[in-house]
Amino acid sequence: MIKNILSGIKAYAGTFNLISKLKLWKYFLIPIIISVVTAAIIGFSAWGLSDNIGHYITKIWIWDWGKETFTTIGNFIGGAIVLIIGLILYKHIIMALSAPFMSPVSEKIEVHLTGIKNHQHRNTTFKEQLWRGIRINVRNLSRELLLTLPIILIGFIPVIGLISTVLLFLIQAYYAGFGNIDYTLERHYNYKDSITFVRKNRGFAIGNGIVFMLFLLIPIIGIILVLPLSVTAASSQTIELIKSNSVSNKISTE
Repeated sequence: MIKNILSGIKAYAGTFNLISKLKLWKYFLIPIIISVVTAAIIGFSAWGLSDNIGHYITKIWIWDWGKETFTTIGNFIGGAIVLIIGLILYKHIIMALSAPFMSPVSEKIEVHLTGIKNHQHRNTTFKEQLWRGIRINVRNLSRELLLTLPIILIGFIPVIGLISTVLLFLIQAYYAGFGNIDYTLERHYNYKDSITFVRKNRGFAIGNGIVFMLFLLIPIIGIILVLPLSVTAASSQTIELIKSNSVSNKISTE
């Protein structure tokens, strides 16, 4: 697992050069716009909702003493909850809506790495790619929320709370990597087989997603570069994994 996580992280090396060499920047224009607009909407929403959620949390404290301190804590918790859920929504929204624009990028990278121009891939339309992106990300969003909400509650327990922070980050990283990998899997596998593929390579998905999540910590530049670099890294490594998987299947059938 650790080896695969590191492999997912190392895949980012050389992504800038590969994007420039293949002249892929133009394909990222619309996804970048989607990313910036989505981040702005979620950011403003989080700013407005944090106090409201904090207000409801503060009502738990019925005593007068320590009311001011608990109000401050409540507002902080409210902001943290909105931020975490906002990050979850952000990545799934941009990944779903960017799917039709990322598939051509992934395909160009595959042609460059394999040297094969006429692949026998699944032929899908813009609409089908968009629908698959929405379907995959709605599935991942529901599962991520189911895992995230109880972990947030566990986070209020002393000591164990530190572990919950790490778990939250790794869960978000896994599903971010999942979305990036699927842009390549879309041409090779159907919906169910793609899910199975990512589960078998979850370490790589986490590694790719770790860098994705760290990019989001960089103001402005992060939301601009996160898709181009993470998708390029995921595509390059996923192509290698698919080749390895094909070789393994061929050997097992001989």
